[in-house]
Amino acid sequence: MQEPMNSQTLHDVANGASDLEGPLAWVGMEDIALPFRLANSAVNGRASAGVSLDATSARGIHMSRLYLALEALENEEVTLSGLGAVLQRFLTSHDGLARTAFLDLSGDVLIKRPALISPRAGWKAYPCALRCRQDAQGMQAILEVTIGYSSTCPCSAALARQSIQQAFDEDFTDMPISHDAVRTWLGSEQGILATPHSQRSQAHLSLRLADDLETLPVTALIDTVEDALGTALQTAVKRVDEQAFALANGHNLMFCEDAARRVRHALQARDEVQGFQVRIVHAESLHAHDAVAHAEWNWTSAYP
Repeated sequence: MQEPMNSQTLHDVANGASDLEGPLAWVGMEDIALPFRLANSAVNGRASAGVSLDATSARGIHMSRLYLALEALENEEVTLSGLGAVLQRFLTSHDGLARTAFLDLSGDVLIKRPALISPRAGWKAYPCALRCRQDAQGMQAILEVTIGYSSTCPCSAALARQSIQQAFDEDFTDMPISHDAVRTWLGSEQGILATPHSQRSQAHLSLRLADDLETLPVTALIDTVEDALGTALQTAVKRVDEQAFALANGHNLMFCEDAARRVRHALQARDEVQGFQVRIVHAESLHAHDAVAHAEWNWTSAYP
């Protein structure tokens, strides 16, 4: 059997010249399995790694060098300095070929959340992504987070109240009004004959992070947005929690425009955030389409 050749004697086809010259904006790999930690949560993550191919005559890059550089992130808490070191290794290993390096990490961050009243608790998954770019100007990092919550339509609530008022007028026109009679009526289906519609909603955040951050404040930012929205989705609940959630929705009516403004104001108060793009989606239970609102502040993006 023929002996395998020494790696130093194997021909590297990627070092050859391209038949057609021209720079490429991004070359690399997507959907790489990579376990890492974010917000103290073990993440079964995915990575996309790449560099620009600025050497117009070069045929390709060395993708294995990008892959091996990702080992520094395995099962480690993600930090901006750690990401910067990996991006710099991308560039150093492609000296003369690339001027810009890219790295995206994505996965679900798991946070245990308590019930509203009872001692129960459960896990919530927050889809997150970090999109990083490094060039001669330095590193930029965008944190993307999706946060679920409940929203109750103010218009629907007003129509429900009007229907209940009309039913009250009809049922008590010729009846003496007493405390017991009204209380019984309020507890019957005949009395509360209409309810406002609520929908499971989402806030999709793209946050440009401050350059001097070492610890990524993922949980703190999620808490800030959930507090601003007021009706975060629940996990394990008892009836007392479900009732508390219904009360919270009843006191927290909002259109998608209201939600977008709440999130905007909450994020602008965070020093860790230098700019953002917010997309609010209310998955209508009345219509077959969604209600959507966008908000931006100090936002520019240069990511492919």
